[in-house]
Amino acid sequence: MSARLVEILVPDAEVPRTKEIIARHCSRFWQEPVPDGLEKFSCVVASRSIESLIAELDRNFKNIAGFSVLVLQVEAVLPEIPELEEIAPSPSGESKPPSKLEIFFTRDRISTNELYDDIEASLELRPNYLLTVILSALIAALGMRSGQTAVVIGAMIIAPLLGPTMALAMAATLGDRSLGRRALSTLVVGIFSALAFTFLLGMVIDVDPLVPELRNRTIVHPADIALALACGAAGVLAFSQGASLSLVGVMIAVALVPPIAAAGLFFGSGQEILGFRALFLLATNLVCINVAGIVTFLVQGLPPRNWRITSGIFLIWLLILLLFVGLVGGRFAIGADNPIFSIAASLPAAETGSR
Repeated sequence: MSARLVEILVPDAEVPRTKEIIARHCSRFWQEPVPDGLEKFSCVVASRSIESLIAELDRNFKNIAGFSVLVLQVEAVLPEIPELEEIAPSPSGESKPPSKLEIFFTRDRISTNELYDDIEASLELRPNYLLTVILSALIAALGMRSGQTAVVIGAMIIAPLLGPTMALAMAATLGDRSLGRRALSTLVVGIFSALAFTFLLGMVIDVDPLVPELRNRTIVHPADIALALACGAAGVLAFSQGASLSLVGVMIAVALVPPIAAAGLFFGSGQEILGFRALFLLATNLVCINVAGIVTFLVQGLPPRNWRITSGIFLIWLLILLLFVGLVGGRFAIGADNPIFSIAASLPAAETGSR
């Protein structure tokens, strides 16, 4: 069972109330006196109970001087802790058994506070962030140009776009405007930086749009939509369980970095139509990741602060996705070989003639 060690500091006068709260969320805890008239409680808490414990402590003690909470990861616990039946407080203050819906949406994930802490550093516009975004895009662009799939995969490992992408979905789920603004600005700056440098690269090297790695970034297949949805859901699922950001980020980078790099190369080489097609793939993947991310965060039990904001943002993302699906479906209904959609129709006459 995944667990956390929670250390709680409260004034001596609040010890009885603190014991009552802790006892509702875990079966193993101990206390010790600390200086300045405070008492320290150390609790071994199942990960799925962290959210409710911290929320109840915050409601009761947030305005009390000396109160603080520290959450630490636990590698092993002996003897094992019996799982406690979660008790949900009723509006009258009494306790009642959890509903089937509450049980279904209880998942073994880290708390919202831990999610915030994990994602905070990735939202800062530091030189290292911009440098790794630019380098990953350049490596991906060169790998696609030469048809070296292994090089493209290597570029995904260093791409730091997971943080702002996950934060955008998380902000929509929680209804956190401040987090959403920071995530959006960080993501936009990263995308435009990658586009600018791959544009410059496209101006100085030959770009063959018929190379499979590049050609695949100019056409959105129904399978691409399914892949982006799966990447978004898998990314959130791993992220909400405390997986390493660098490992989870590969899944997100696969959907974002290659289209950015391809678009920059096409624009730099004067093939604007293909560049816009690559941007369409990027936009489709980004929308899919957010739709899947919001749904997965909700299934993981992340509690929205304002359901009106959350449902409104989700509806907007969903409508955009349906529009994109309609465009992609229309393309395949007409036929992939239609001149409107063929790569050859986008190339200059002299270039297509030479082939």
